Amino acid sequence: MVDDKTRMHELIDILDRAGAAYYSSDEEIMSNYEYDRLYDELVALEEKTGIVLAGSPTVSVGYETMSELAKEAHVAPMLSLGKTKSVDELTDWIADKTGLLSMKLDGLSVIITYENGKLVKALTRGNGEVGEVITSNAKTFKNLPGKIPFKGRIVLRGEALIRYSDFDLLTKEADMAAYKNPRNLCSGSVRNLNTEVTAKRRVRFYAYNLIDLEGEGAGISLESGRKKDEIDFISNQGFETVPFKEVSADNLAEKVEEFRTEVENSDLPSDGLVLTYDDIEYSKSLGRTAKAPRDSIALKWQDETAQTTLREIEWSASRTGLINPVAIFDPVELEGTTVRRASVHNVSILEELKLGLGDTVLVYKANMIIPQISDNLTKSGTCKPPEKCPVCGGKTSVVTENGSSVLMCENPECFAKKIHGLSHFVSRDALGIDGLSEATLEKWISRKYISSYLDIFNIEKHKDEIINDDEMKIRDKSYANLTLAIENAKDTTLPAFIYALGIKGVGLATAKDIVNHYPDKSPQEICELSLEELTAVNGIGENIAGEYVQFFADENKKNQAFELIGILRIQKNAPVSADSALAGKNFVITGSLEHFSNRSECKNEIEALGGKVVSAVSANTDFLVNNDVNSTSSKNKKAKELGIPIISEEELRSMMSKDL
Repeated sequence: MVDDKTRMHELIDILDRAGAAYYSSDEEIMSNYEYDRLYDELVALEEKTGIVLAGSPTVSVGYETMSELAKEAHVAPMLSLGKTKSVDELTDWIADKTGLLSMKLDGLSVIITYENGKLVKALTRGNGEVGEVITSNAKTFKNLPGKIPFKGRIVLRGEALIRYSDFDLLTKEADMAAYKNPRNLCSGSVRNLNTEVTAKRRVRFYAYNLIDLEGEGAGISLESGRKKDEIDFISNQGFETVPFKEVSADNLAEKVEEFRTEVENSDLPSDGLVLTYDDIEYSKSLGRTAKAPRDSIALKWQDETAQTTLREIEWSASRTGLINPVAIFDPVELEGTTVRRASVHNVSILEELKLGLGDTVLVYKANMIIPQISDNLTKSGTCKPPEKCPVCGGKTSVVTENGSSVLMCENPECFAKKIHGLSHFVSRDALGIDGLSEATLEKWISRKYISSYLDIFNIEKHKDEIINDDEMKIRDKSYANLTLAIENAKDTTLPAFIYALGIKGVGLATAKDIVNHYPDKSPQEICELSLEELTAVNGIGENIAGEYVQFFADENKKNQAFELIGILRIQKNAPVSADSALAGKNFVITGSLEHFSNRSECKNEIEALGGKVVSAVSANTDFLVNNDVNSTSSKNKKAKELGIPIISEEELRSMMSKDL
């Protein structure tokens, strides 16, 4: 039997390796749930024995960074927080004080400094004492203001993160499906040596702490000595802040439950809540321990876990050839829903968990949202990557992408590649062919009606077969609507066409950047841009430029693109009327949507009519779109303070209809 001290050494080694991966790379060797379980075991052993071994994560602060980025000391130690999973303990902690309860965002801690209204420095948390300098990368964060009203010196701490919606788009557009979650992708993006990479990954910054403030007018808004007023001051400078609620012991449990519901529906990755005292002077008087400040405490979500049996590993192929493992297990109830499957993400995780059919596994919902396998109690390790593609039967190979082992299909004619490639081609942001679903495309491919993009525009030759196919259930009227949609899709823009081709790493925004940089070039010339011409476009580096050039170096792909150019009616960009009601107006979208399927669709329609969508409410915002006009959200409050109209989705659509 292992004695307590030996077990403590084992735990410190395991947690140290997990922490080093978490803080200093974009890898993750264990789940938050597993880390917390082992951490709590170590704490219990330290309390039992009275011994705290050297290097214990219970007293150390973070880990040394392992990159080529320059390093710099922080103006004050960047400490971790003490944590609990008990709401009762939180209530006892706040006692007779008032506090602020906020979302604990799951990203990367970043400290930013502005002087004379401009960003001059950004550091990662690093080891808590010394961080990595990421100033150039921070300037590409999607919501960091380029200029703020306060002209003194302001130092803020916040969280850099990638929203769930952006993560979903990135893993589809840029072939980054090997990344396990937004936090992993964000870590590598923020600390990347190539600023272009950061710019393309839609990183955002949410402030939650004012570290230092110097200069004329610094105390005007902060005379109350309340943390809430600090956050309001930060928000008024144009920064997005972490969502919070004012609490006391009387309403704390109620507010925790409110947040629990909100986190489940939030676009922001969150792994808990943070409670801090509202009284700034009282907070300062408490000081800190070797590891944590005494004025704040974190509530980690008590993940609901379930034990089940692994029945199958399903291998799912994408249009890029990446084949992802998905675990299928006996149904279990988690967080009020039935869960039957969970992504294993890549071959590396499959091997780390030593998965085998019939194994007993523990599953949970990461941050109460994403089904994950936290542990494998059996560890038979019998599941191996297939040697043949499950879709086409072609040869597979294991390759390394973004530091992880992934499975690829080597067959360029793979059925899955064709289905997903054609589905991307007809999607809303590409050619936008309404009614042409992936299921219909799959049937058309299997019946050999289509095998390329061009075939879609020649589908008329198969009219009788399609209409008379009972399984397809497409009759005369449906067929007429579908062919009309195909004809209408010929009216498109050059950025949408380039995006539709499915070039690795080239999303719609990148396609727009290329077209806008070369306004006088024809569609054919845009397809034949050189590596040097592409890297001259702001935000495009050698990696994406290389993928672009390599795509059109393939004669078949190039010839198909040129034939499409002859079929389509391509404009450089969608024309916008100068007297459009949306032209030149800045919009912020918040809350849930009813008419538009998502914010991306709403954003695209606003921009198509000459408007611009920004993330934060400021004096330059013309309209805040929120169906809950009476919401007490921070964006609504800010809009009301600045006298900015808050309009519903229906009011926005009414404005749009005037331009149609």
